[in-house]
Amino acid sequence: MVMSSVTFQPTAVHTLPHKAPRFAVLGAGHGGQAMAGHLAYLGYRVSLYNRTDERLEPIRNSGGITLNGVINGFGPIEVVTSNMEEAIADADIIMVVVPANAHRFIATEAAPYLRDGQIVVLHPGRTGGALEFSHVIKSSGTKADVTIAEASTLIYAARNNNPAQVTIYGIKNSIPVAALPGHHTAQVVNALRVAMPQFVPGDNVLKTSLDNIGAIFHPGLVILNAARIEATRGDFDFYMEGVTPTVAKVLEAMDAERIAVAAALGIPATSARTWLYVAYDAAGRTLYEAIQNNHGYKGIKAPSSIYHRYITEDVPMSLVPIAALGGLLGVPTPTIRAMIHLGSLLLGENYWQEGRTVERMGIAGLTAKEIRRYVLEGELS
Repeated sequence: MVMSSVTFQPTAVHTLPHKAPRFAVLGAGHGGQAMAGHLAYLGYRVSLYNRTDERLEPIRNSGGITLNGVINGFGPIEVVTSNMEEAIADADIIMVVVPANAHRFIATEAAPYLRDGQIVVLHPGRTGGALEFSHVIKSSGTKADVTIAEASTLIYAARNNNPAQVTIYGIKNSIPVAALPGHHTAQVVNALRVAMPQFVPGDNVLKTSLDNIGAIFHPGLVILNAARIEATRGDFDFYMEGVTPTVAKVLEAMDAERIAVAAALGIPATSARTWLYVAYDAAGRTLYEAIQNNHGYKGIKAPSSIYHRYITEDVPMSLVPIAALGGLLGVPTPTIRAMIHLGSLLLGENYWQEGRTVERMGIAGLTAKEIRRYVLEGELS
């Protein structure tokens, strides 16, 4: 049963630009509440959707979300609802802030209610998020002219510590965003930057997808440290102790396969070692040295269980699409495929069946040239 929403009149905290966009935030987890609360705190009209109503009840009762951390204040949420039609009816920009496993569900639920001119942004897309979301929308038969885009990562480091309260520990300075098709990227970024100047143009959705460094670090480290995680319940430094010289060799092999798949599509993907240097100023002759030299990783504990999104989300939504693209383009990905197999064995799942395959991304049977044309121009041969 869908419960009705409660509407509150927002109180502007900052002076809004002329014709300020209205936002819908889909997902009321850590990131979704941070984004909805932050946008509302800035004075924008925001609707917040969640599939289950229980998570919304405290927000509905309090009239919004209390922000702590780098932002301290209150964001009044105008519409709080588990009704998708109500959530997106008046939205100009739809922010999808859910685990990548839920992108297909959100696309299916939203498709009948989308209207011309709306912008949908995945925060983040993981690997192939915009491709899958767009394919679901088109397959639904909707005629709405909407633009689908994806961010390379979530803008916030945040935790929903108490009902209707979010602590925002940090806001990233620069987040690449790319649209599908690519020639809409400038339009999307300009619309987002009205509220959040941290968003910058990305090259295209292949670049944002294949620069997903979490695909290398997250599942590989959990799988290769599974016994230690189970024995200690994660009571060890995930990166400092979990990455040994031999573990780092496996991660480097995964990374090389990711870069090779990107190269087959004409995408110059950033290596994990280069990313560590750019993001954290952590240098090293090998990936192991770079990780050990990254002071930002010190003290970060391992997950307390292998039943963690580093496997449940990153294997089907990050590794499977990379391996699937490799299979389509004739690029071997034996190490990544081994991780998909092991992750499936560990959790008793079939991540090949659940994951983001080329069929689910709507690009099965296409050549590298045809994929690039679709991504840049929005045309399928």
